[in-house]
Amino acid sequence: MTVIRQQDFITSIRDALQYISFYHPADFVRAMTDAWQREQSPAARDAMAQILINSRMAAEGHRPVCQDTGIVVVFLEIGMDVRWEAELAVEEMVNQGVAEAYTDPDNPLRASIVSDPAGARRNTGDNTPAVIHTRVVAGDRVSVTVAAKGGGSENKSRFTILNPSDSVVDWVVDTVPTLGAGWCPPGILGIGIGGSAEKAMLLAKEALMDPIDLPQLAARGPANRVEELRLEIAERVNALGIGAQGLGGLTTVLDVKIRDYPTHAASLPVALIPNCAATRHAHFVLDGSGPAQLDPPSLADWPEIAWSAGETARRVNLDGLTRVDLADWQPGETLLISGKLLTGRDAAHRRLAGMLERGEPLPVNFRDRFIYYVGPVDAVRDEVVGPAGPTTATRMDKFTEVMLEKTGLIGMIGKAERGAIGREAIARHGAVYLIAVGGAAYLVSKAIRASRVLAFEDLGMEAIYEFEVEDMPVSVAVDVHGNSVHESGPAEWKQRIAVSQIH
Repeated sequence: MTVIRQQDFITSIRDALQYISFYHPADFVRAMTDAWQREQSPAARDAMAQILINSRMAAEGHRPVCQDTGIVVVFLEIGMDVRWEAELAVEEMVNQGVAEAYTDPDNPLRASIVSDPAGARRNTGDNTPAVIHTRVVAGDRVSVTVAAKGGGSENKSRFTILNPSDSVVDWVVDTVPTLGAGWCPPGILGIGIGGSAEKAMLLAKEALMDPIDLPQLAARGPANRVEELRLEIAERVNALGIGAQGLGGLTTVLDVKIRDYPTHAASLPVALIPNCAATRHAHFVLDGSGPAQLDPPSLADWPEIAWSAGETARRVNLDGLTRVDLADWQPGETLLISGKLLTGRDAAHRRLAGMLERGEPLPVNFRDRFIYYVGPVDAVRDEVVGPAGPTTATRMDKFTEVMLEKTGLIGMIGKAERGAIGREAIARHGAVYLIAVGGAAYLVSKAIRASRVLAFEDLGMEAIYEFEVEDMPVSVAVDVHGNSVHESGPAEWKQRIAVSQIH
């Protein structure tokens, strides 16, 4: 009988989570590289180049590929012939491994999990508890898959129950444009079909753990209905022209993964969960011989890319900037920004809005300043700040009007599109919204030369910082008139793709 020792199990969970924080799966790197090489949209190609450069930097530096180091999801298959040599329950051992991974002093990962989710939402401090799915199976091994799912893509999960005669493909193709770009395409769509409501969602999540093999499937042809659906959905979703970061381009999905399960004759449950440009998962098996050993990938798996902002990039000094200076910035234009930049995201905005409503003085002067929607990873060694990529800006739309009207703020930086409320407020106040590349957090952090907390230190990574940046690459996403590159870009590339398919 196989004996699994407590410390071996904990160590394996810890090491796997550290591993996936800085190593993309090799299949993802290959698929992204192929997409980058094929891409014809300059904006999308540039975004993918930054993602690939960031991925290699993270692999070399053993630092997170994304500042959102995710909610931990663990899939366990425990053999019935396994015996545990442990004092802790299995879930307690998993969470001990999570806590050790996320508080590792050499590579601390961002704690993003909050308890009392409908109330105080207090950060648990070590990213526990994990979401754990356990099956007891035949055999004498423990099979473990660990994943770290970022909030930007997890928030775009969708579920429906179709009529049995309805088209799954049509529902997916109609749904993907409603997700916006907050899931950081190009990525992977996990789809679950059948079972019950909760089973379909679990199938979709499990599907995201499967390797990327769409090119091989397309080459050999489908062997069953699920494979036919994968090919059809991928083709039609890419034809939408959404592209990398929602900027418009040829590749929106690198693969479509589907798992199905028998269902009730009256039902067709369908779940959709996207995986982002920070796809992170790993699998290992414990056989009683000790902790799992995950082999590092070869750096030869990554392409050599020399990135530059281009000759047309505009250099901007944030210090002393006024609304007048923003008037000729164009959607899609690349900027290299330098100077002092404030930060703040959900919790800080909620607190600021409350202070303004009560007439209380704010702890920070926002007049003629830019705010960066970010929750950075803690710095280590000689770092000024850890990986510090943008968070999804639409979550701040509800606060945009009050911030622009009451504080004198003139610009915001985040990732993905702004909603109608946000764009209307930006146009009304003559402000702008810029984007940094989601999935390039470590690369972005190298442009940050200094960092200090100005307010709300108790909020941890959601505190208000002041960054001093130098040549931080961003693009104009919404100009002073409310025009959005996330509308014009995909519309242009959807039309281009349609024309190319006709010819």
